[in-house]
Amino acid sequence: MDENTWDLVVVGTGAAAMAAGIEARSRGKRVLLVEHGPLGGTCLNIGCIPSKNLLAAAGQRHRALANPFPMVPTTAGEVDVPALMGRKQDLIDGLRQAKYEDVAAAHGFPIRHGHARFVDEATLHVEDEPVRAAAYVIATGAAPHLPDLPGLHDVAYLTSTTAMEQQQLPASMVVIGGGYVGLEQAQLWSHLGVHVTLIGRVAPHTEPEVADVLRAAFLTDGIQLLEEHAVAVERGADDTVLVHTASGRTANGERLLVATGRAADTTGLGLDDAGVATDARGFIVVDTHQRTTNPRIYAAGDVTGAPQYVYVAARTGHAAAAGALGDPTAVDYRGLPGVVFTTPQLASAGLTEQRALELGHTCDCRVLTAQDIPRALVNQDPRGVLKLVTDAHTRQILGVHAALDGAGELMLAATYAIKFGLTIDDIADTWAPYLTMSEALRLAAGLFRTNIPTSCCA
Repeated sequence: MDENTWDLVVVGTGAAAMAAGIEARSRGKRVLLVEHGPLGGTCLNIGCIPSKNLLAAAGQRHRALANPFPMVPTTAGEVDVPALMGRKQDLIDGLRQAKYEDVAAAHGFPIRHGHARFVDEATLHVEDEPVRAAAYVIATGAAPHLPDLPGLHDVAYLTSTTAMEQQQLPASMVVIGGGYVGLEQAQLWSHLGVHVTLIGRVAPHTEPEVADVLRAAFLTDGIQLLEEHAVAVERGADDTVLVHTASGRTANGERLLVATGRAADTTGLGLDDAGVATDARGFIVVDTHQRTTNPRIYAAGDVTGAPQYVYVAARTGHAAAAGALGDPTAVDYRGLPGVVFTTPQLASAGLTEQRALELGHTCDCRVLTAQDIPRALVNQDPRGVLKLVTDAHTRQILGVHAALDGAGELMLAATYAIKFGLTIDDIADTWAPYLTMSEALRLAAGLFRTNIPTSCCA
């Protein structure tokens, strides 16, 4: 086998691509990864790692200013933005070396740098050099989606990518988009001292009780909410940006950040030449085993329109490589968790009440407020709710949804409960450590037995 012929060639080096490479090597196969940009994909370079690092930093300032223990004085000085961005980049660089370059070397697969393009259904060119493989995996991820908004391209807008490269803080910012990226970005910049206006429905896909908590928190933070559609953008006076809404209202800010979702990153890949179909939104069409319309090409991660979480990308990457190498594998999405890293966090696993009803369940739901969670009271932060969605007949847990400080830490247990068919009685009768937020699961399960408050330890 010559140096340009492989068992598997993977396009990309994000979570899906790395997982595919590791899977192929575990099967003793010869695999090559191809990357035209920095190693690590969206999560490492422009997504979860930098955003959560900056959110953690902004949270420090916010806690100093919104201190629930005034007898312990705290202060918040001026933010050193260049130093903050420099530390963020140091984190990215260190993780790129430890979790990508070193991992690739340890597993024994090379990474070739260059632009990849399929020239036919069986051949890939990397910078015009042919590379052939028995099978391929496309794992090129997604990029910010820009809406068809009149006037948008006449102003200097930001995306989540470019916003996290700013070297100074604007006085004000308009954020378009109420999904998880827009929510995190809006609160990130607000907590760093920027006056933020958010346009779009807050958390449109989560439970209404949960969204209401974050809506109230944003208003307390001073974030202005316009929960409607943006219809046009124009330049304002003094280099400001004006955003007009469907109801005729106008928001203005020094900067505009567009966070209206993400689209498949397939530009220049030659999918038509490869016989790989995409859907109406541009995502690569795959079957339950990650196979595309070309039987020798598989795809994984965000480029397929799968839920855009790094752990989903990794799991689909393993499945794609397995399928490409002759072992068809499907991903089990039961109890899939998700977290929005706002303050308080939004977190969920499994079905919403509406989705459960659509699937034919007779639902029985309970909502526990943070005022009944001892940990929240000790923290002097009684904001939030936890909602359990169950099947009224089987009493099995179908979904867990929360807006709480540390809500994400509850979701592993929630995922176990859903995946393994646990009932509310299983949860109510299971030990829960006192004065942890995880105790909220047991307390919420207890509401199915009685709506009368119990003692904190009963």
